[in-house]
Amino acid sequence: MAQQLRVLQSLWAMERRLADEGEWPLQTQLAMIRDAGFDGAGVRFIDPVFAREATSFLRAHGMIWQAQCYPKSVGDLKPVLELVARLGADHVNLQPDVRPRRLADCIPLLEGWRWLAAEAGIAVHVETHRDRMTTDLFFMLDLLDCFPDLRLTADLSHYLVGREFAWPVDDVNHAMIHRILDNAWGIHGRIASREQVQVSLGFPQHQGWVSLFMGWWDYGIRSWRKRAGPDATLTFLCELGPPPYAITGPDGRELSDRWQDALVMKDMIRALWDRIANEPQGALPH
Repeated sequence: MAQQLRVLQSLWAMERRLADEGEWPLQTQLAMIRDAGFDGAGVRFIDPVFAREATSFLRAHGMIWQAQCYPKSVGDLKPVLELVARLGADHVNLQPDVRPRRLADCIPLLEGWRWLAAEAGIAVHVETHRDRMTTDLFFMLDLLDCFPDLRLTADLSHYLVGREFAWPVDDVNHAMIHRILDNAWGIHGRIASREQVQVSLGFPQHQGWVSLFMGWWDYGIRSWRKRAGPDATLTFLCELGPPPYAITGPDGRELSDRWQDALVMKDMIRALWDRIANEPQGALPH
């Protein structure tokens, strides 16, 4: 087998949060994801009933999933790994729901999670995310000094907003993002501006940000392809979140169609992968 890309859709991103309309039933959401041609979904594994229902559908239709969790302690990861052992998952996506101010306070947590993952034989990726251990880019780079082989899920939108990179993004900031991507074993797809964590792909004023993220994802794919095994799978999760991630107007309605944006993003990242995969061997990350 050759290296593969699998594009997933976040079930959190399927929430509509409309005051005058109900949410789509889970089975409807899953059928939409299947019929749109996604390869799978991001499923929260902190709710075993929800996880069982979602993964039962996905398995029945030959799809895959990543297991989302938000541990506050080392022990919080154990029931998630036990559930993954029963239900399966491509990997666990771990948002460390703690906010230490010192690296020394992070080390026992990361060591504990990594030990549990190794003992269970389950891949665990630590997500870069605001309001988590990984909230700050500089702090995250220091963590990578402590754990050079730490496997990350790169959600770069949080760092662009958190550090409010000046436009155009300079080489220093690009280099820091590239270092995150050099440890990324999965990518979460959201396009941000320096002031908004999520912008629509289709608005003309956002095209510079779209190009920026496509360039970062290009680098991340190339970097991963050099590190991963010959039959490895890279997951890209489309994660365009509901309000307040999505910008709304005075009527409370979103200014863009997130579902359509997710479909466009799916096609964009697949086209990017195909272009890279069809290049001559040995092409370096940009």
